[in-house]
Amino acid sequence: MPAPAASAAPVAGLAVEEFEARYRELLRARNASSTNERCVQCEDCEGCSASTFCRHSRQLIRCHYCLQCEQCADCSHCRGSRGLLSCHHCIDTHDSTGCTYLVRCSGMAQCNYCLGCVGLSQRDYHILNQPYDRATYFALSRQLLRQLRL
Repeated sequence: MPAPAASAAPVAGLAVEEFEARYRELLRARNASSTNERCVQCEDCEGCSASTFCRHSRQLIRCHYCLQCEQCADCSHCRGSRGLLSCHHCIDTHDSTGCTYLVRCSGMAQCNYCLGCVGLSQRDYHILNQPYDRATYFALSRQLLRQLRL
């Protein structure tokens, strides 16, 4: 049996067109919002909620001490990052969840102490997706971070 046409299907008592129009308006209003709500000592932040001591950031939720971050939630001490959830002490990291001490990583989940990694899950002490023992990781990462000026 074919699916009904999208324009004819009601959604919660609304026509699909009306639903889509109202949804787009909500998205537009959220993205345009520059008001912070329930924030403490946030400087030059826009659209943040329940955050403290953040600076130069946008659309943070329950974040603390973050700098130049966007669209993060439940994070602390992150810098230059975007799309993080429950991450801490991450630098220039994107689209990651439940991680700590990542630098220039993307798409990570439940990882700690990684540098330049992409798409790893539940890994520790990796550089460019390659595993290292703890001592070697810190020696190499210290050298790389100095050269990268991070």
